[in-house]
Amino acid sequence: MESEAFEDMQKGGGALRTVKDLTAGAAGGIAQVLLDIVKVRLQTTSQYKSALDCATQIFKNEGPMAFYKGTLTPLIGIGACVSVQFGAFHEARRRLEELNKKKYADSTLSYGQYYMAGGFAGITNSVLSGPIEHVRIRLQTQPHGEGRLYSGPLDCIRKLCAQGGVLRGLYRGQNVTYLREIQAYGTWFLTFEYLMNQDAKRNNVKREEISSLKVATYGGLAGEVLWLSSYPFDVVKSKMQCDGFGAQQKYKSMTDCFKKTFAAEGFGGFWKGLGPTLLRAMPVSAGTFAVVELTMRALG
Repeated sequence: MESEAFEDMQKGGGALRTVKDLTAGAAGGIAQVLLDIVKVRLQTTSQYKSALDCATQIFKNEGPMAFYKGTLTPLIGIGACVSVQFGAFHEARRRLEELNKKKYADSTLSYGQYYMAGGFAGITNSVLSGPIEHVRIRLQTQPHGEGRLYSGPLDCIRKLCAQGGVLRGLYRGQNVTYLREIQAYGTWFLTFEYLMNQDAKRNNVKREEISSLKVATYGGLAGEVLWLSSYPFDVVKSKMQCDGFGAQQKYKSMTDCFKKTFAAEGFGGFWKGLGPTLLRAMPVSAGTFAVVELTMRALG
């Protein structure tokens, strides 16, 4: 059954796969924005007692629209990101299947190879996700009202590039983004494939016969594993991407950020904001995998 993983996604050629992946990205994008600002605020400040306290204060002091701060950029880019994720995963999977067939006369992928393919998808996706998330985090953590630093995404991009250049400004925190994406998407695809394959074996059915409810459930569980396995990297990335420039810069590098976070907050500092992240992850990941899988079936 492992060799059948995402077999239906190959049908229709590259252009059709891209359309399907963009559809999945649009479904996941809307669901995730409401709780993202709570996660980022908890990761980067210590002024809130809990996720509920954070959400309450944001609503009280900044209004309901504050929950959508910085969401324009990821909503525009998420379709492209998901397209890259799934496209890179399938390309890596096909290459590994070809290698296995030549070496072992069996194209079936091991679960370690699924992780490798997912990791490749993650590092490919990081070229887009790094700057997109950096801009979003800057907009989410900037002062409210007259003290705000950026008027919007484009203004933020211009100022980041002016302050640190493209690599040190817009792409700040990219090294830890690479690590997060490799681990996150390696475990994401691995978990989903494992659950789908085990269900097919257990019930002696084909992949396309697995119910949409189960597909969504397995996708949601994969989303939980994604964040549990990579969350400390995400915390460090958020801290670095809301850090100041010049004399106001706290963290010299990814390693320096890890050290200072541990010294100031202990191990718990690497898990701040996990609650709202996991709450958001289940429906977002469930929707993404369900829409991708069911769209493939509908389009043949």
